[in-house]
Amino acid sequence: MIPESAEDSSGETIARAVRAEILSGRLPAGERLVAEALAQRFGVSRIPVREALARLQSEGFVTIVRHRGATVAEPPVPVARQLLQVRRGMEVLAAQLAAENRGGAVAGELSGYVDGESAESGGAGSPFHDLIARASGNDELRRLLGDVNARVRWALGHNPEVSASDHRAVAIAVLNGAVVQAGYLMDEHLRRDDVYFAGTFSS
Repeated sequence: MIPESAEDSSGETIARAVRAEILSGRLPAGERLVAEALAQRFGVSRIPVREALARLQSEGFVTIVRHRGATVAEPPVPVARQLLQVRRGMEVLAAQLAAENRGGAVAGELSGYVDGESAESGGAGSPFHDLIARASGNDELRRLLGDVNARVRWALGHNPEVSASDHRAVAIAVLNGAVVQAGYLMDEHLRRDDVYFAGTFSS
C-alpha cells in the first residue's frame, strides 16, 4: 500500500517504485506491466497507475502500445551513448573537486586504494567512484552521479573489468590535491571503461 493521503500524488510514488525496479534489473526489458496488477499492488485505482506508466514512457523506461498495454522498454542506443558522455563529465568534475578537498572526509578510505588494501569491484558506479563523489563534498553531484550510474547499468549492464592501477593513480592525485591531474586521469580511466561497452552499440 502507498502511504499517500491523496491519490493524485500516488502516481509519482508508483513511477518512482517501478523505475527503481527497472534500473535494478528486477523488471527486465520486455516485461509486461499490467495496470490492474499494479493498481492492486499499490492499493490505488487505475488512474494513478496510468499516470505513472505515462511518465515512465516519457522517460524512456516503458513502451505503451495501444490495445497491447505497457512493457519495460529496451534502452535505445542513442540514450546509452549520451549517458556515457554525461557520466564522464560528471565523474571528471567529481575527481577535480575531490582533489581540491584532498579527499575530504574519506581521505583515509581513498588511501586504501593507494596502498592496495581496498577490494576492487565494478566499473564506474563502484565503491571507488562513490568515494570520489563523496570526496567532492558536493552532495547534489553525488546524488546525480548515482542516478546516472544506475541508468548506465540499466542501459549497458556492469563492466566486470576493473583497473586497480587507474584507481590508484586517481586516488594519489586526489590526495595530493592535483586538481588538473585528477580530472585528466579520471577522464582517461572512463574512456577505457567506455571502450568496453563499444561492442554493445554495434551488436
